[in-house]
Amino acid sequence: MAESEIKNASIALYDHLCKNIVGSEDHVKTLRMMNNVRDNLQSNNTISFITSGSFGEGLNMRGSDLDIMAVHKEIEILEDKHMYLNADNTYFTMELGDTQPGFTKLLLVHSNDPGIRIVCVEIGGDFYFSNLLVKKEMSKDLCLIVHGPCVSDEYGNYDHAYCVHSKVWITPAKQWITRSNNAWPTFDVKQAIVKHGVLFVPVGVKGSTQEDLEWRISFSVGEKLLINSFAHTQLLCYALMKILLKDVIALDADCKELLCSYFIKTILFWICEELPLSIWKPENLISCYMRCFRRLIYCVEYKVCAHYFIPENNLFENKIQGQAHETLLNKLYSLKSYGWQCILLSDQISNLNALTSDINKETSHSYAKSVERLFNSQFFGCDFLNPTICTILEKVIYKVLSTKSSKIISLYTYYLSKFCCSSNRCLPLEDMSCNKSIYKKYNTYISTLLLNTRHDAVYGWLMLASFFYKRKQYNTALHIIQYSLLKFTPEKLNIFMQFSDIHYELFKSHLYRNMTIVQLCKFLLLGLVFINNSTWQPDELQMKEHTLIPSIVYAHFLCFLCHYHLKNSRQCWDSLRDLQLTIEQNYLIATRTLKAFSYNVLGTCFQILGDIEAARQVFMHSIGLFPDQKINAAFQKLSLMS
Repeated sequence: MAESEIKNASIALYDHLCKNIVGSEDHVKTLRMMNNVRDNLQSNNTISFITSGSFGEGLNMRGSDLDIMAVHKEIEILEDKHMYLNADNTYFTMELGDTQPGFTKLLLVHSNDPGIRIVCVEIGGDFYFSNLLVKKEMSKDLCLIVHGPCVSDEYGNYDHAYCVHSKVWITPAKQWITRSNNAWPTFDVKQAIVKHGVLFVPVGVKGSTQEDLEWRISFSVGEKLLINSFAHTQLLCYALMKILLKDVIALDADCKELLCSYFIKTILFWICEELPLSIWKPENLISCYMRCFRRLIYCVEYKVCAHYFIPENNLFENKIQGQAHETLLNKLYSLKSYGWQCILLSDQISNLNALTSDINKETSHSYAKSVERLFNSQFFGCDFLNPTICTILEKVIYKVLSTKSSKIISLYTYYLSKFCCSSNRCLPLEDMSCNKSIYKKYNTYISTLLLNTRHDAVYGWLMLASFFYKRKQYNTALHIIQYSLLKFTPEKLNIFMQFSDIHYELFKSHLYRNMTIVQLCKFLLLGLVFINNSTWQPDELQMKEHTLIPSIVYAHFLCFLCHYHLKNSRQCWDSLRDLQLTIEQNYLIATRTLKAFSYNVLGTCFQILGDIEAARQVFMHSIGLFPDQKINAAFQKLSLMS
């Protein structure tokens, strides 16, 4: 293919990646900003949370993983055992002597915490931090599954990594500071990485005699800063290599487990350090991608992939051996014979003609696709921590007063609303009519609930309605529910719902294209109601298993309950009919699972009305949609009816 054709194909590929897979430069920046704001608000005096993995890097792609790193501030790692300063903290020192490069043992040198020795192993009077005991403690408390250095939820939705921190840049990585004099990484980026220090995660060298006592030295924050400094073409090249790995190489069962994204990232770092920044332009995307691909083949052929920060650590050591090495190498050579077009073997980039036609698509369509990807991403699954209202209020007020960026201010207020949602689940509901002090407390609760109305279209209002329902103020609750029901218009979306023609038409309007992500969430998005036996939820909806239901289902259910208690017989049956029609027509219900959980709510209504046979049929319908006995409460409901 002629050079001009390759450049044209590069531009088409660049455009396709921006519009359909990775997103524009602004979209990636928004994702990163949201991650940073959320991490800041969830962190506290004892733990810092860092969103890492592909999603933390701003890559919201198919199969992007969500890793949450929890850095424990009260534990510090030293190279010099005489450096510790704060008697209240716990200090470990590194022992590198008998470990492979990139790993260390951690020797306890000081702690006033009596619980720290529970996760240590004593050897000859010394106490070593045990990665195995740390992960066992974490998985025991949170009912999670140990997975490498992380613990994961049962369904693999996220990995949670326990980390400890050295605030000082460690000796094994000092050569990195002066190694490169090229334009990338810049001096400022290097300084920021060194200033942060390094992390240690609980995993040892597989098969080592001291595997349970070894900790891997992690540069996750430094690597995140490096990727954040990428030009967009560099980031798209990284995305292409990940697509090649996940969609093409991994489809071969014999090669699936041999390579990982971290190897790809490492190779890209080395190439970025070697090449001038002027190379990384859209018209050079294919040539840059092929350079990375050829380097991958070279690394596999010679079984060497030097760690970017500690080159003595060969990431391929004892990883790809014997027949597996030969199989992988043959696969890579076979793909190389296709030239750059091997990437077209991915179903995400399968038609070159389609790539060219993508360039002519309207900008509004591209923006709509990027918003759709965000609404369907794990972004909405990583707000699972519950910081206190006081902590986040203090941070939000500080940011609002100290920054001039309206985008950052809107993100902080968005998360304030979201976290208020979590804390409101525990609001006390005692009688508040007795005295002035309690009346003031009541007004504070109302104010806190109103803060929760700023992150989506209706969820906060439904919580407010629930509050009044629990206090038996049914007419007040009904006024709020009726206002909420007016918002369930066809353009609204639950997370995990695909955009329809309505949405693509909406985004042709300048009004929608000029909205920030926060404004779009507030206007378009409908939150799912988390049923978890909290104080503000109706007693009639208490279930043994925690579950999610669509907000429109919850609104109709709450409306039904209010009319039931007010003995409004006709309106009660109207609400029941509206609920049934909503579920049967899948109106604003995204998945079969959510439909099954919605049927459980309908069955509860029939139980309240005393129609046991109708309730039984509805619960059976729910089980048919989602036959998971551990999660679907319909099994429990039916067993109680027997």
